[in-house]
Amino acid sequence: MPPNGPRDPYAGPEAGPEPPFPIKLCGPVIKGFGRGSKELGIPTANIPTEGLSTEHPTLPSGIYYGFVGLSLKSCPSAAAPAPTSTPSTNTNTNPTSSSSSISSAPDSSTSSSIPAPPLVSIHPAVLSIGFNPFYKNTVRSVEIHILHEFPRDFYGAALNLLILGYIRPEYDYVSLDALVEDIHVDCAVAARSLERPAYQAFRQAGWESWLTDFSWMDKVDAKEVERVVLGQDGKGQG
Repeated sequence: MPPNGPRDPYAGPEAGPEPPFPIKLCGPVIKGFGRGSKELGIPTANIPTEGLSTEHPTLPSGIYYGFVGLSLKSCPSAAAPAPTSTPSTNTNTNPTSSSSSISSAPDSSTSSSIPAPPLVSIHPAVLSIGFNPFYKNTVRSVEIHILHEFPRDFYGAALNLLILGYIRPEYDYVSLDALVEDIHVDCAVAARSLERPAYQAFRQAGWESWLTDFSWMDKVDAKEVERVVLGQDGKGQG
């Protein structure tokens, strides 16, 4: 159960990440349970846990934040703009005004389409690493919520993840609403923490070149990776 009381508005030292951060992971975006969009309204991009298991096996489960480099070159249809939507009274329930990621849909309260995203981009992100006690997952997962709105799914895209800090442990919750409320706070804490100069430095200079280097993708069969991961328990990761 989560503790009572107000949450800290920031995570991580003001001076910048401390060991074991930064942590680098990469992988193709694969399918999970699909709950992020359907049940939570907070879509996630899942990547395989192989790098985490082999290079950082003792990293605690919990909620983290950092930057992602994303390449849509392997799924060009994802780079197309979303079709013009029909005006309606639906309310955008994204955690932040620009927070959405894989499987996100345009805000239907306007009639304009979301512009086509660039093929390569860098974005802030919040992520969970673990088993998600509320859903009682049996397989550890890395589920990333990119703090940016995309017009289409991007399964098969190449993703580089630079983890810069830890926000909180995983908790079980008394209700789905309580879980969603805490995730919204996580998104705000991550965005606010990454805006600090010491963290913004990690999306520039030498780190930018790593975030946008997707040469590893040439050796990866995203569909095969997805098949193996989803086959671990017959359901998927997150």
